Amino acid sequence: MSNDGNHREGQSLIDKIKEGEPLMTRAVDALRRYHEAQGTQSADEVERLRLEAEALFTAINEHQRQAFGGAPPPLH
Repeated sequence: MSNDGNHREGQSLIDKIKEGEPLMTRAVDALRRYHEAQGTQSADEVERLRLEAEALFTAINEHQRQAFGGAPPPLH
């Protein structure tokens, strides 16, 4: 196992949560920009912002899955 994996195993739950906070902040900001753009920006820009927010929330989900010892995602 890598040193990173060993380090994560020794982290407290609070440490694991704090590690993901910057990513969560980015995702929430992206979602806010998406909602603010609706009705004021082009459809292409709104879609770009939606995809950005979705990707960030997917990354949060993956981070939390790994941090809390969840099963790996299924291979499609």
